[in-house]
Amino acid sequence: MSRILVLLLMISTYALASEVKDGGSDIVQRTVNFILFAGLVWYLVGEPIKNYFASRSQGIADELKKVQEKLDESIALKKDALAKISDAERFAQELAEASKKENKMIHDALMAQGEAELETVAKQNLSKKEFEERKMVREVVEEIVTETLSQSADSFDKEAMANVILKKVA
Repeated sequence: MSRILVLLLMISTYALASEVKDGGSDIVQRTVNFILFAGLVWYLVGEPIKNYFASRSQGIADELKKVQEKLDESIALKKDALAKISDAERFAQELAEASKKENKMIHDALMAQGEAELETVAKQNLSKKEFEERKMVREVVEEIVTETLSQSADSFDKEAMANVILKKVA
């Protein structure tokens, strides 16, 4: 059918393209020729042009869809990153609080241990001091007894004993 239409248009173009004689106007023939030419061009080139623009529109739509998907993916990744940042900040704050509590507990434990050691050292010092005092008193008493026994029995009176004790004490 389309071939017949094309053949008819070509014949009519030839028939109507004849020269006008007798000084008349050929505007009608030219208009018909132009309409036939435009119709022929539209018939031959119209469909490929429509297909080209339709495929171009579809390609642009596909590219736009891909860009939109990437944008949505980027937005989702941004939300995930912000959530992770929020979690990390919360974790850092909890970690700081826990380390402060642990630091306080360790400080208190070390202070208690230090105080206990100081008390132990003080008790050991006190017992050592008492031991040394007893030892010194024993030595003094032993020396006094030895000195008193070495003196003669006739001069052993209260005054002599007091003198010996006073000498050792001073």
